[in-house]
Amino acid sequence: MDIKIMIAAHKPYWMPEDACYLPVHVGHALHTDTNLGFAGDDTGVSISAKNPHYCELTALYWAWKNLAADYAGLVHYRRYFTRREVRDVEARKKEILTAADWERILDGAPVVVPKKRRYFIESNRSHFNHAHHPDGLDCAEDYIRTTYPEYVPAFDKVMNRTWAHMFNMFVMRKDLYDAYCAWLFEILAAVETRVDITGWDAYESRIYGFVGELLLDVWLEQNGIAYREQNVSFLEPQNWLKKGGAFLRRKFLPRSKGD
Repeated sequence: MDIKIMIAAHKPYWMPEDACYLPVHVGHALHTDTNLGFAGDDTGVSISAKNPHYCELTALYWAWKNLAADYAGLVHYRRYFTRREVRDVEARKKEILTAADWERILDGAPVVVPKKRRYFIESNRSHFNHAHHPDGLDCAEDYIRTTYPEYVPAFDKVMNRTWAHMFNMFVMRKDLYDAYCAWLFEILAAVETRVDITGWDAYESRIYGFVGELLLDVWLEQNGIAYREQNVSFLEPQNWLKKGGAFLRRKFLPRSKGD
């Protein structure tokens, strides 16, 4: 198998040496004077300059348009698919899936996604609305209802779930990867023309990356794509108290456009 898994990165960082991984400097069109020693997402056909709003999806787009492989995927420079979760952060590097691991896993499933992220007390839709400005997801829904009405039941089902496959991370057989990207970026392009993000802070301006996280499950659901869930590990310590506090603030405190 020819497997190419992009590692979205924007600064120097440790990288696995396995040949299946391809570090990509996302947003390189905006930082051409910076050389991280990684491939840039601004060669060939690209949307690299939109990285502040599309986040890691600029690498996803670049691979769709320019990368030839049997399987393609995306991880983050601090977040990887791993065999298992271990407590020691440094030891997590040794659990990152290798090319041999990927060949075995992909032999049994055409798509690999992260293990479910569960919200328990909230649906995907309510969580999104508490965490972000709802405009982006509302607009994506309107476009789907108008242009892809056959997707509406899958969209509603995913939005009402209390779990999702997050982070825009996955590995897919390339024909499926291409089909997903064609659908995803059409919808995000429509959102881009219809939602005014003027005055939004840097975090909320990453609107298209946030919306894309939930659209993956809609596409998988509608097309009946078989997938395998795989553990994901973060390579830095997590402050769960801080994360929990931020979640509660988003849920119960009113927010303005600039927040």
